[in-house]
Amino acid sequence: MAEALRLAERAAEAGEVPVGALIVREGHVIGRAHNQVEMLHDATAHAEMIAITQAAEALENWRLEGAEIYVTLEPCPMCAGALVNSRVARIVYGCDDPIAGACGSVFNIVNEKRLNHRIPVVKGVLGDRCSEILKSFFRSRRQASK
Repeated sequence: MAEALRLAERAAEAGEVPVGALIVREGHVIGRAHNQVEMLHDATAHAEMIAITQAAEALENWRLEGAEIYVTLEPCPMCAGALVNSRVARIVYGCDDPIAGACGSVFNIVNEKRLNHRIPVVKGVLGDRCSEILKSFFRSRRQASK
């Protein structure tokens, strides 16, 4: 999670919402990214989505069985759906997203019984640090717009 936080800091420096994600399988990092929505002008360029693409390329397989994702913010519905579809084995995240969280806060896509795959979730890992980087980012954006 410390590496995901470093990626989130890079996102903030680039003017992106500070979210970082790391995908690990068998002790090896196979995907890492931070949000790039503004830079790529792409609403789907969330850290998780980019990390999933990198991991699939590294494995030469869209099935990320046995892989775990570490992400600073609870995945949104789009990312949670992609994680289910890619068969990730576990999600570890830092802080809840009370607006769009899809791992139990607002929605629970990753444990929806009607889907063909469910993902165990560990939440709150370095949660205070993950939350603070987001709060700080949005605080500075609000001050800049005054």
